[in-house]
Amino acid sequence: MATSLHQQLKLHYVTDLNRHEVDLDGYRIDAIDDDQRLIEVQCASLLAIRDKIRKLTKKHKVVVVKPLATDKKLLKKERRNGKVVSRRYSPAHQTLPYIFLELVHFTKAFPHPNLQLDILLTEQEEIRVPAKRKTWRRKHSVQDRTLVEVQDTISIASPADLWAKLDIDVPEVFTTAELATGGSMPRWLAQKAAWCFKQMKHIEPCGKQGNAIEYRLSKRRRQSRRKAA
Repeated sequence: MATSLHQQLKLHYVTDLNRHEVDLDGYRIDAIDDDQRLIEVQCASLLAIRDKIRKLTKKHKVVVVKPLATDKKLLKKERRNGKVVSRRYSPAHQTLPYIFLELVHFTKAFPHPNLQLDILLTEQEEIRVPAKRKTWRRKHSVQDRTLVEVQDTISIASPADLWAKLDIDVPEVFTTAELATGGSMPRWLAQKAAWCFKQMKHIEPCGKQGNAIEYRLSKRRRQSRRKAA
């Protein structure tokens, strides 16, 4: 379901509506900017557009826009066309490391020389209405999401960019526990981060510490770091 958030982010990148929803190479492109880059806004899982992006980057420069909700206000309606009966902020806050929840499904497309990933840290509003079929786990459905503010835009074109933006501080050989501490993320998210960085050939396994796998920067990254020094 296309949300208001999706439309607002398209306008955030390309204000000319004539450059929205363009048919190209058998695909519907969200927008094309003045530099002829294809803009793809993905509020849902990146997995849904992975194959599309892999094909488009063969011939075109592409920017994939992925919003994360650092702050989200939840607006609850008594019915779909009714009034708002409650407002509260969600206790969940998606910081930059939450991008690994998406990258685990996207490493076959990213990185690529023609691909830029824009991670937007945003404040959003989510409008909820009673679910048509309520269960003990599902008592509401999302009617719409809207953009309140883009707080920050983090553009990355390589795993090295993401590593730097996360300001990761780990020893030369590290475990996911140390990655969690050095990258300011919970351990379960650091495990996904390690998997992604390994798939993107930024780090490599190099041993074990008890049951924990040890990692280090890949040979190519170590050589690059020595040259820079």
